[in-house]
Amino acid sequence: MTYRLGVDVGGTFTDLLLFDEASGAFWRHKTPSTPHDSSEGILNGVKAIMAQAGITAEDITYFLHGTTVATNAVLEGKGARVGLVTTQGYRDIMQIARSFVPGGLAAWIVWPKPQPLARLEHTVEVPGRMDAQGREVAPLDEDAVRAALRKLKGDGIEALTVSLMNAYLNGAHEARIGQIAAEELPGIPVSLSHEVLPEMQEYERTLSTVANAAVRPVVSKYVSNLRNRLAAEGFKGRLSLLRSDGGLMSSQKAEEHPVNILMSGPAGGVTGALWVAKNAGFENILTLDVGGTSTDVALIQGLEPRRQRTTEVGHLSVRASALDVKTVGAGGGSIAHVPQLTGALRVGPESAGAVPGPVAYNKGGTLPTVTDANVVLGYLPEDLLGGSFKLDREGAKAAVQTIADALGVTLMEAARGIIDIVNENMFGALRMISVQQGYDPREFALMGFGGAGPLHVNAVARLMGSWPAISPVSPGVLCALGDATTRMRTETARSFSRLAKDTSIADLVTVLDDMAEQTRSELVADGVPENQITSLFEIDVRYAGQAFEVPLTITQAVLESDGIEGILARFDEEHLRLFTFNMDTPHEIVNLRAVAQGQAPALPATELPKGDGDPSAAKIRDHVVWIDGAERAAVIYDRAKLRQGDVIEGPAIITEMDSTTLVEHDCRAAVDAVGNILITLKAKG
Repeated sequence: MTYRLGVDVGGTFTDLLLFDEASGAFWRHKTPSTPHDSSEGILNGVKAIMAQAGITAEDITYFLHGTTVATNAVLEGKGARVGLVTTQGYRDIMQIARSFVPGGLAAWIVWPKPQPLARLEHTVEVPGRMDAQGREVAPLDEDAVRAALRKLKGDGIEALTVSLMNAYLNGAHEARIGQIAAEELPGIPVSLSHEVLPEMQEYERTLSTVANAAVRPVVSKYVSNLRNRLAAEGFKGRLSLLRSDGGLMSSQKAEEHPVNILMSGPAGGVTGALWVAKNAGFENILTLDVGGTSTDVALIQGLEPRRQRTTEVGHLSVRASALDVKTVGAGGGSIAHVPQLTGALRVGPESAGAVPGPVAYNKGGTLPTVTDANVVLGYLPEDLLGGSFKLDREGAKAAVQTIADALGVTLMEAARGIIDIVNENMFGALRMISVQQGYDPREFALMGFGGAGPLHVNAVARLMGSWPAISPVSPGVLCALGDATTRMRTETARSFSRLAKDTSIADLVTVLDDMAEQTRSELVADGVPENQITSLFEIDVRYAGQAFEVPLTITQAVLESDGIEGILARFDEEHLRLFTFNMDTPHEIVNLRAVAQGQAPALPATELPKGDGDPSAAKIRDHVVWIDGAERAAVIYDRAKLRQGDVIEGPAIITEMDSTTLVEHDCRAAVDAVGNILITLKAKG
């Protein structure tokens, strides 16, 4: 048998999902995260889920992992000390950066630039130059290179970046410096810009390569430690990490190019939602991934998630493909407070996290959180994780009462106020990836997952007008499901920079074919069979003179059939949707990318036994919730006992091992063929 294990490490819980590829059977598990050493929590979860399934580590063929190690290194400023080698005259490239003038009322504020990841005192310049066509106009001074590297060695650098002018056209000088660095700086990882990002725009290329170098030692240590600990348990399969763009890459590649996993964690939820949507028959989905610390949202249209060419982590924005995921500080652990200055209720972005966590977790937390408010209102029953996790309702009441006292309202009004505010925060994030991008949210369903997503998805769907509200199968571990069900992916880029009117389709195809061959060979080297690899292309287009490009995804077949005019028509359509106007200006083709993808695993969704529509067999007990300004009688159901076609009238609470779903009083929920819960307004049937 072939087993695939998806593992996602969150701020509060580590989620695991184990798939048997042959039978479609799966097992899931949640275990508290261990921020001091993530691999400890992972190993605890691996042992627990193997015991559930009755297998050993040797039986696991694929270990598929989404991680926030690189993300946290950037956010917490714990990246490596980076040395930077530049072309003579370009030592200040990281300090000059790009100008940024904020709009609106912020325009008069002085905005200090964040400290560059490669400091000026750790930046050196060397003689040697390539021209704008990639021809050598000045040879590399190797003696100067050795002297510069010895200076950096004396500075105690932990990683090295080499980024030279026009290296994206000819990387010979960078490659030679890399060879010299191996002699002068043994054991120091070296990142070369023409390998990390072979595209024009010197600052973006340098910044992306520096970011790669900054997180490389941290990621390498984490991955190698995890690999060794798994090996000690008997694991002999393949370890792969989730890329920011939703594909998988080998752990070895992740160690070399960690800039591609900066948004690995949030990407897992999108890929998991995509698998659910395919099996449930939905093509347009808005995702609502609510964890303990934050909420991630994304848009899927036509079963294709939106991607972007930049990865943003805090103040850092690097040129690397990523799923278009927006994050807000709104999660189950978000802390509610009433500032003395305003006297108005605030929720987040500060979070109680895993330690000490919400007051209801009884782990030492004292500050009221969103989870505590859900417990007080009755939306979250006292038993979590299948009864293995007991909640302290009285402690939650006492914590939320402090908010009620500060506002001069009742306990229930304060608790509901906390929930309403956090829902509005989620609503704002969803508008950013839908309405503000030219999409009508009423044309999308809303899928809520993560530990707290199904608790909030009904209310947020009402705000968005996005129906049905979907609580998917295994919502609490959907990110781990996404890790387990996605496929290998790699890409390469090349600058083209030519007016479309001066470009033939043959010119494009020649370059793209060469790039496709490169990416396909990389996947073959990673163990993907040649006959399972598919290729597609991305073309960045802009109006001549614009400072930004619009990426277009296209297959070679469409490229050859539609020609250059077809590309330009697609660009004009996308530009109009994004910006509401087009320009009577020549088009410029700026960058080309080739993407190679392995075959997605054919993991089936298990169909539920058919029921008669009556969910009473799944009833646990009667319950009371406070909703819409009043206490209302509700019923608690066991999701594991629901059957296909069962209909649940709200208000109701549906519990399971990894999450809890709330159905509001004017809504009803129906169970589809594969176990998803679809919530709609009663008036809409």
